[in-house]
Order: sequence, then C-alpha cells, then structure tokens
Amino acid sequence: MARSGLDYGGMMHRAMQGLIAEVLRQIARDGLPGEHHFFITFDTRDDGVEMADWLRERYPEEMTIVIQHWFDNLTIQPDHFTITLNFGNQPEPLKIPFDALRTFVDPSVEFGLRFETQDSDDDDEDEDAEADAEYQLDAEDDGDDTPPSGGADVVRLDRWRK
Repeated sequence: MARSGLDYGGMMHRAMQGLIAEVLRQIARDGLPGEHHFFITFDTRDDGVEMADWLRERYPEEMTIVIQHWFDNLTIQPDHFTITLNFGNQPEPLKIPFDALRTFVDPSVEFGLRFETQDSDDDDEDEDAEADAEYQLDAEDDGDDTPPSGGADVVRLDRWRK
C-alpha cells in the first residue's frame, strides 16, 4: 500500500506536545489545582536538554521529574520549557525540549501519555501503523503486573493514587 503523504504520527506527536505545553502554561499562570501533579520523563541525551553536570552524571540517559509541591521559574516556549526544581535542598534549573519527552503522567486523574521514539525513517508499513498509535492514554490500570514485551521498563504509579 502506498503512503498517503500525510504524516499522522508526526502530527499526533506535535499535538500531544502542544497539549503538554498548554497544561504547563496553565500551571505557570495559575498554579497546580487540587491534587494534580505530574511525573515527566525525558531523555537527558537530547541536544537541547540543559541541566547541571552532576544531574547529567546521575541520569545519563533518562530522568523523571515531579512537578508538585515546590517548583519555580516555569516558562514555556514553543519548543521547550524551563523549570527550577529542588534536588536535596538545592534549586537546579532545567531546560527540557518537548522533543525530549518520553512520558507525561498526572496520576491524580489517571492520565498519561507515552512518546515512542523512532530510530529510522525507512520503517516498513507495520511500523508505520505503530507510529500512528504511538500515544497511549492510560485511563485505568488493568491490574496485570506482567511486564509487556519489547524490553521497556514499566513504572506502576498505583502506590501514589488515593
């Protein structure tokens, strides 16, 4: 089957990044409402990531930050956001490009997005279908603790749910 010329996967990727940017804009403007808080995982190897050297040494591939009780200087730009977080009573600024994001989770409402990475533009049609469905909205936990195939690590956030 010939390609349609429409990059649905790329369009979805940009739309989900836009959704996260809009959520962060609201938080920067109004603060976190109610019990909302976020777990954001990003690839620390991305060229646009800026972080302290000691943090990069500790998290050489991937890092998960929590936006909840204390954060400062949250600013949102078209391609990245910046935020200052507290690491052991030491405020550290971070610059995180939206392209570096891997997951965004708000456990207070059981909402999550996962950004899959694609290594090659020459993938076959089966992989194209997977790219179109690269975002998973996790509405509820199915109770199965068996890790999925594919080698990915799965982090269950059930213990923080109320």
